Amino acid sequence: MHFTSAEIAAWVGSFLWPLTRVAALLSVAPIFGSRTLPRRVRLMLALALTWAILPLTPAAPALEPLSPSGVLVAFQQVLIGLSMGFLLRLAFGVLDLGGQMIATQMGLGFASLVDPQSGAQSPLLGQLYTLIGSLIFLSLNGHLLLIRLLVDSFTILPVAPVGVDRDLFWILVAWGSQMFAGAVLIALPAVASLLVVNLAFGVMTRAAPQLNILSVGFPIGLVLGLVIILHSLPTLLGQLTRLFDLALRDVGRMLGGGG
Repeated sequence: MHFTSAEIAAWVGSFLWPLTRVAALLSVAPIFGSRTLPRRVRLMLALALTWAILPLTPAAPALEPLSPSGVLVAFQQVLIGLSMGFLLRLAFGVLDLGGQMIATQMGLGFASLVDPQSGAQSPLLGQLYTLIGSLIFLSLNGHLLLIRLLVDSFTILPVAPVGVDRDLFWILVAWGSQMFAGAVLIALPAVASLLVVNLAFGVMTRAAPQLNILSVGFPIGLVLGLVIILHSLPTLLGQLTRLFDLALRDVGRMLGGGG
């Protein structure tokens, strides 16, 4: 059997270009890109997903992988995958930021651990909200919708030297303000309630200056904060459902597939 270099390049490229996009997405996407997930498992998952979606993707261009055109195609695939995963990472950043606001108001800003999602220091309440958000995301089949968007992206944006339109990257920029707005909505019930508690402590301090407000106010604020969080958790489901739905729709918009 005799194979030409063009045929070998076409076979390698037909698997290499989709693998590049899939691996880039899994490296930054929430849950899939978690530091607790070993890199070998992530690589095996990328290979399995690429092999599964390969029959559904259009034919890739027959380019040499190390040629300038091949490097440009690989760069475009990495950019598309990173954009999709980063937008969802911003959606999960809403939970971390909202938990940080509540922790600061409660006096738990010093209680921080290593976030398994990003590997950086994060407040304990931020990790709690991120864990709850991850469970809600999985229960809503968000991971399956993300894989569906990944498969559709090869039809909307086939493997080519031209990738995402630069104007559509403004969607990522807009999600910066969306992240802060969503965090305020999540933290607003607890922050507003604890603000009333702090005002009451201020009145107590003015009425009885000899009262040690730090030793009295810290445990009361902590307990009341936990009670407020407990009663505000049922409203979190609706907020996160709308947040994840908006994030997945914006991923489709960024790919040029509409709403």
